[in-house]
Amino acid sequence: MVHFHVIAGPDSAPARPSIRHIKFADLKEALTKGIDDFWAMPSQVVFLGLIYPIVGVCLVPLTSGQNALPLLYPLVSGFALIGPFAAIGLYEMSRRRELGLDTSWRHAFEVVRSPSIPSILAVGLLLLGIFLLWLATAKGLYVWFFGPLAPDSYFDFLKEVLTTSAGWSLILLGNAIGFVFTVVVFSISVVSFPLLLDRDVGAVSAIVTSIKAVATNPLVMGLWGVIVSTLLIIGSLPLLIGLAVIMPILGHATWHLYRRVVEQPAGRDINAVSSGN
Repeated sequence: MVHFHVIAGPDSAPARPSIRHIKFADLKEALTKGIDDFWAMPSQVVFLGLIYPIVGVCLVPLTSGQNALPLLYPLVSGFALIGPFAAIGLYEMSRRRELGLDTSWRHAFEVVRSPSIPSILAVGLLLLGIFLLWLATAKGLYVWFFGPLAPDSYFDFLKEVLTTSAGWSLILLGNAIGFVFTVVVFSISVVSFPLLLDRDVGAVSAIVTSIKAVATNPLVMGLWGVIVSTLLIIGSLPLLIGLAVIMPILGHATWHLYRRVVEQPAGRDINAVSSGN
């Protein structure tokens, strides 16, 4: 029964949240509210946002060895695949502000008390699995084009990737495959984590709802994916430090986008909802 709860939620019948058709203006509103949340809770969200770039920077020494050089770019670019799970505390802060609850940063970690935490962890493990699969795929591509021997230095690595036909083939094919991974992760996670924080519907229902949200609004959600990817790239350029601002804004905005795209159950007033925290 515990495993069933994780998959389908506490009810005997799986939840099927309804999806709204949204417009491009909803994306603007979500971003505006995300920025507003960022300014309203700057000390808290900057602290949370720093977790993301700090972990990212810590990955660099792990790839300092010659054998790991080909994985440096896949690690940095693929780190965004687990971003939706890393932002769970930011969704919680926006949820609490929406309900008029205390928004001290310590409450961001109270998501561990959520009845949905097993489902949240299940979806998070799924994203981690996809991230590891991406790394294995990237490593396999490099070996396919250049063989199993690692480059002698960063300079040699950049030279073989940027100045050879095999290198450019690797870049084009690798980014194409990375795009597929990104679309898959975006589809299953864009509203699943906010939904699980808001309602204990189970991991499968949350994922299905997220995919349905993308399928119902392909152009609008596609643009949202482009916005997210573009901002993450911009934030990653200065050694990922820019993500300390970009991640909080996107995290808060994602919560508000969830509110726009997923309908609340009939008779439910979000202003009257409280988790008791």
